[in-house]
Order: sequence, then structure tokens, then C-alpha cells
Amino acid sequence: MTDYNFLNNSLCALTDGIPHSIANLANAAALLYDVLDDVNWAGFYIMKDGKLVLGPFCGKPACIEIAVGKGVCGTAVERGQTVLVEDVHKFPGHIACDGASNSEIVVPIWQNGRVAGVLDIDSPVFGRFDSNDKTGLEAFVKILERNVDLDNL
Repeated sequence: MTDYNFLNNSLCALTDGIPHSIANLANAAALLYDVLDDVNWAGFYIMKDGKLVLGPFCGKPACIEIAVGKGVCGTAVERGQTVLVEDVHKFPGHIACDGASNSEIVVPIWQNGRVAGVLDIDSPVFGRFDSNDKTGLEAFVKILERNVDLDNL
């Protein structure tokens, strides 16, 4: 089980007081990729002109644009809430950027009263993410919400 207190304290140490949003997102993605077991992609998509655009990440090359309402990321934006998928192959409209991915969690990043981006994490393990991950990653995103300005990237 992931120690989210350690993970979130590490994120605070990396990003608190640092006014560089891209660098903060890059370090956040690297931290997740390094600390979380059984993940093959960790990164961010940022809302630009009404669609999600690829941001800093760790893993294989990924889809560059995702429409709101499409795939797990676009669904999280549309719903305005975390989407946890135990088997992406059963998720209607799943976008397969990496065929090795079998489960996924996407957490919206809120700024100025709207979803400004998402944290996206994929795993090759079915059912990799659970309610502990959801709670821990939502707290992780709260730290980012105060340390990044997605509207000015």
C-alpha cells in the first residue's frame, strides 16, 4: 500500500514556494512514477481551448489531445470528479495510448472554479487503484492546485 503521507509531503517539499508551474508538474509526474508501484504512465493533461492537451509526464509517448467527454481523462473533466477504472478495456470509449495499460485513475485539477487539467495514472495491473489511491491522489492534486497556475502555461 502506498504511503500517501510520504508522497504528499515529498510533493510539498518539491513544489511549495516554487513559482514554475511546468517544473512543478514535471517533478510531480516524476515523483509519482518513481514512488508508485505497478504504474506505466503518470502525468498531466491541461485544458486548452476546450480540450485536454498533453503536459509533463513519465512513461511512453501519449495522446496529444483529448476531447472533453472522451476516454477516462475527458470523462473526468466532464463529470468534474475522479474516475477510477479497474479494467480500461471495459470502459466505453477508452483511448488506448499504451496497449499495456489495464487500469487507470484520473483526478481533476480545479482552478478558478473549473477543471483546468487532470492527473492521469495508468497501470498494467488490472484493479491497481482503489479508494486509498483515490483519497491519496486527490490530496496530492490539492497540493498542486495551490502550487501551479494551469491557466498561464
